[in-house]
Amino acid sequence: MTLYDELVERGLIKDITSKDLIDKLNHEKLTFYIGTDPTADSMHIGHYSSFLISKRLAKYGHHPILLIGGATGRIGDPKPSSEREMKSILEIEKNVEGLSQQAKNIFGFEIVNNWDWSQNINFVDFLRDYGKYFNVNYMLDKDIIRRRLETGITYTEFSYMIMQSLDFLHLFQTKNCVLQVAGSDQWGNITAGVDLIKKKTGCDAYGLVMPLILDKDGNKFGKSEGNALWLDKNKTSPYELYQYLINTDDTLVIDYLKKLTFLDLDEIKKIEEEHRLHPENRMAQKILAKEIITDLHGNEEYLHAKEVSESLFTGNIKNLTEEEIETVFKGIPTIEYENTHLLDFLVDHHIVSSKREGREFLVNHAITVNGENVIDENFILEDKKYNIIRRGKKKYYLVKKGK
Repeated sequence: MTLYDELVERGLIKDITSKDLIDKLNHEKLTFYIGTDPTADSMHIGHYSSFLISKRLAKYGHHPILLIGGATGRIGDPKPSSEREMKSILEIEKNVEGLSQQAKNIFGFEIVNNWDWSQNINFVDFLRDYGKYFNVNYMLDKDIIRRRLETGITYTEFSYMIMQSLDFLHLFQTKNCVLQVAGSDQWGNITAGVDLIKKKTGCDAYGLVMPLILDKDGNKFGKSEGNALWLDKNKTSPYELYQYLINTDDTLVIDYLKKLTFLDLDEIKKIEEEHRLHPENRMAQKILAKEIITDLHGNEEYLHAKEVSESLFTGNIKNLTEEEIETVFKGIPTIEYENTHLLDFLVDHHIVSSKREGREFLVNHAITVNGENVIDENFILEDKKYNIIRRGKKKYYLVKKGK
């Protein structure tokens, strides 16, 4: 199977700018780039899905460049619905530094910053050397621009396409970079860059876009209410990432295995068959979690995330550290510690509706404290930073000792 055929089989090709690219991917060694703007100091799982295609190309001998948009980040790529919030220069520079270090650690790509060649271009030169090659009607026809015309788009946002095209031209001229790779939402910007290179140099360049990876609700993969799953383990712990992946919808997990792992396609077919027969075992989700977390953070972090998850599932939480408790129980109801009998505590904090119901839960072994069944209504919580109360099989409460 050729490289291009494998990319198609994995569902990683949405569109290419020329069929000539197929032969070049299969038989030549191309320099290509993928870009990201410094909107945060860490990449998230959405970036990971895009960068994996770059790792696949690199395994076949192609040379990847990661462009961090120190210049384009000052402008902001047009969003489908509204203008992006302008970040301060200080925050952008901090984010560039964080992304650069993270990219070196995780991906090992060559890294460039478009601020290096953009900062000395004055406005007149920008218009004369680049703007004259862009027909406004052509720009208006691009999908992202066309969608914003109804709500309005600023000249700053409108100029982003020219800046990204300038980047492609610069890398083409200085590094023989002939290919840009991105998600399908960048198609308009990529084709504009290909056209600019042709007009300025008479040479051919190419673009490849992959489908955006979405969750079951149609949102970009890795996003939940605008809250990304970060690749920085200090912002999103391996445990949190494990929980997200282990709960992947059954209808999507095989697609994710194809796009987000390096597992052989024949092996994925076997996993798919097992998953079809026994979806309740969540084998496909477990393999997905293992592959991604191991790739990002190493096998030790994966095993630890799995162990903590299993401890929570079985109720064996007494050996969790304070740090692990803070990670595992982030977001669950938190109650300040009170030195009262357990039954009164349960009623006072609406964990049970009444003392009668509370006694029923206790007698039926449906209340655990720190993983241990408690039946004594006069039980006193331990005098420590955290106590964990569970009612039934899944309802947890974090009891935190006050300062």
